[in-house]
Amino acid sequence: MLTYTKKLKFHEYPFLRGKPSLLGRLDIELTERCNNDCIHCCNNLPEDAPARHREMDTAFLREIVTQAADLGCLSVRFTGGEPLLRDDFAGLYLFTRRLGMQVIVFTNGRLITPELAALFAKYPPGNPVEISVYGMRPESYDAASGRKGAFHEFRRGTGLLQKHGVRFVLKSSVLPPNRADMAEFEEWLQELDVENRRPRYAMNFDLRSRRDDPGKNERIEKLRLSPEETVRVLARSPRYVEEMREFCGKFIGPPGEKLFSCGAGHGACVDAYGRAQMCLPLRDPDTVVDLHKATLKSALEDTFPKLRETRATHPEYLARCARCFLKGLCEQCPAKSWMEHGTLDTPVEYLCDVAHAQARYLGLIKGGEKAWEVGNWRERRTLMMETKGK
Repeated sequence: MLTYTKKLKFHEYPFLRGKPSLLGRLDIELTERCNNDCIHCCNNLPEDAPARHREMDTAFLREIVTQAADLGCLSVRFTGGEPLLRDDFAGLYLFTRRLGMQVIVFTNGRLITPELAALFAKYPPGNPVEISVYGMRPESYDAASGRKGAFHEFRRGTGLLQKHGVRFVLKSSVLPPNRADMAEFEEWLQELDVENRRPRYAMNFDLRSRRDDPGKNERIEKLRLSPEETVRVLARSPRYVEEMREFCGKFIGPPGEKLFSCGAGHGACVDAYGRAQMCLPLRDPDTVVDLHKATLKSALEDTFPKLRETRATHPEYLARCARCFLKGLCEQCPAKSWMEHGTLDTPVEYLCDVAHAQARYLGLIKGGEKAWEVGNWRERRTLMMETKGK
């Protein structure tokens, strides 16, 4: 009987042979096409877009997954676009599981069929299926997703996963059409037998990652919550201050001139056309590796380590971001700069404002202060960690 996992012998695990795995997780964007047309999306294309003919074929995808397994990869995330649009999804899923890797699936849930739910039940992904929720009513969901009838298909998909006992998690985006649905969404989470009942929200939306639609970028910017609204949403969680106190104790501090202080390049992402990226939003052509001409191993051992040494040259970044102790709170990074400005080191003012709003709420800075001008940030961090929650 064929099983869906490959049982490795003890000596076959790279991290047990005296050296760490070169690749812990691989993200694969199976397609940029989507059956939704969400008003805030940073990378979707129409499901019948000509780009379909440029996407990686099944054989090429299997080769990439095999390379990942040989590098010690333990999990693969399939995302998009909408990954379930691919006719070969079920086969790719089984192929990955048979190589012994866990699978993470990011989906809107609309294309989950009884057959696919049964497949997930018979051969579990190893991680909960992650489903995006764009509203709790047909009117709000369909308006946010840009597709009439999408809400009923989404609910059918989650219902099928429940029926088959497949683990899943739900996450939402705070948008004008669904903002009034937040309480109902949170109540629904408590009623469902889902993996995590804690609400997860996107609200500080990214611009188009391929810098291909200035008009859409203008619309996305108008959908972003203000810094103060962002803090109010975050503070809905009763544990927000407690968790941020712990987070700041570990991760805030000035990053200096090096741009990649994050995990980008330690793992790998592959776009729908076979290009390895340091992270999925970073589409700068100068930072990607064409896997039709190279291997994942060469990207991870040669190209990405060199790119991670890149230093900022933008005067504003050096004067502000490099000296700012809110780096852990702030989402400023090369990918965000690329999407906003087409460079790797231009400060993104919106993200700076959001980070400062959080810092004021947490008591790290006072009104009017700029964090890059604060010299005693370590003392302030210590005081915040010792202060009782609000």
